[in-house]
Amino acid sequence: MVPILLGVILLAPLGAVIGCLGIRHPRFVELLNLAAAVSVFLAVLVLLPLALAGPYLFWGGYLIVDPLSAWVLLSVASVYLLASIYAIGYMRSSPDRDLYRFYALFAGFGLTTLAGPLMNNVGVYWIAIELTTLVSTFLVCFELGRESIEAAWKYIVIVSGGISLALLGIIFYYWGGSLIVGATYDLTWAMLRHVAPQVDHTIGLMSFLLVFIGFGTKVGLAPMHTWLPDAHSEGPAPVSAMLSGALLNTAMVGIVRFIQVSDAAQLGLMPRTVVVSIGALSLFVAALFITRQTGIKRLMAYSSVEHMGVMALGFGFGGPLGVAGALYHMLGHSLNKSLMFFGAGNAMHVFHSKRIGRMHRVLSRMPVSGLLWLAGAVAITGAPPFGLFPGEFTILRAGLAGPNGWAALIMLILLIVIFVGFLNHFRAMYFGHAMKPRDETRHVPDRSAAERHEPLSGWCLVPMWLALIPLLVLGLWWPQSFMHYFSAIATELSMGGSP
Repeated sequence: MVPILLGVILLAPLGAVIGCLGIRHPRFVELLNLAAAVSVFLAVLVLLPLALAGPYLFWGGYLIVDPLSAWVLLSVASVYLLASIYAIGYMRSSPDRDLYRFYALFAGFGLTTLAGPLMNNVGVYWIAIELTTLVSTFLVCFELGRESIEAAWKYIVIVSGGISLALLGIIFYYWGGSLIVGATYDLTWAMLRHVAPQVDHTIGLMSFLLVFIGFGTKVGLAPMHTWLPDAHSEGPAPVSAMLSGALLNTAMVGIVRFIQVSDAAQLGLMPRTVVVSIGALSLFVAALFITRQTGIKRLMAYSSVEHMGVMALGFGFGGPLGVAGALYHMLGHSLNKSLMFFGAGNAMHVFHSKRIGRMHRVLSRMPVSGLLWLAGAVAITGAPPFGLFPGEFTILRAGLAGPNGWAALIMLILLIVIFVGFLNHFRAMYFGHAMKPRDETRHVPDRSAAERHEPLSGWCLVPMWLALIPLLVLGLWWPQSFMHYFSAIATELSMGGSP
């Protein structure tokens, strides 16, 4: 059963890529991508409980299905499905000749983000992460505006440079292991954990720091985050949702598994303290930029920096509570950030601008979408009764109970600052006034603003409901089955894993 589900998860988006390139009819390609996303999501739902009996190894040990990879697949598949629905309404304003290219790239992006968590060979995992960069770069600059092309170049240069450091760290670790088990050995996560206790501590620590900086660049942790605000803000809204809710989670897997390796190497508190410190710094940077932000999608982008910092804190604190809080937060953030970018795309459609100051009395212009977006804004700040609140609260408990309690206190203070700053922007958009005329002259409208005069499509509203409803359910009810799942993952991570 598991091999069949794995085949669906990987082959459905691959088939969509081939179909979009072969049959270029605009209505066919959008439905083909949607069918692939639905198939992947259903397959992941079936795979999730089966993964508890894992790990399962396939294709000569290059693929792994375990509870951690399955949970990340759930987050990625959820965003892929929601963004595929939203893309149908959002992209119909683009020329038909461009749609087959967009959906081929979009399905390819879905494929690479789904493949990453399944990689059991560390080198192949690195290749999968690099492939996500190559595919998503073309999506970031898809609209071919000056700013989007600049953002794409910035994205590929910074991220590729960052994960090159991760590759260097992997090579160092492999070399350290070769001094123990021989010149060649399988570069699997289990083998890294197996040789970890015997690897020289200096080599192990240096390798971890390089890997953490490298994959942390891809995750968007500060101070390696500088690509993220531009890339998230310049790509089409469904691409922004995938970048924030799917790609960042796929890259976080590498950090989590290397924390497990560093624990097995018995490197002391240093690796986790570094992760916790960078997580707290990410929250601090996000708070600074969120409170002073003027662009609506850049506001959402800095919110991603914040929430990746929160997840880093959870995994850095570790233990059953830290891991459970981070994983719960991962799913909630994926749903919530999809909702927020969809709302931002709708607002840009209605107001023909990315500037927060140009958006006013949102509910009168987009009543249904505006109400959903406002609920999402409250949820993204971690306020109850939505799904991010239980995750953040659990992470705080884990931090206060551990040796890095100072980071939990900083997290609490910065979350309050972000809550006030983020919702203040929405107060201005919903209940404030438009820019003064002298400010309007500075505004440069979106490239596609003149093309978007039609009312919002139902395709743009349905995924907002599909994101908000489970987000509300997760805030009111923490399923016991989830806690069982998180406990299994936390147990494996805390034990360092067995080869």
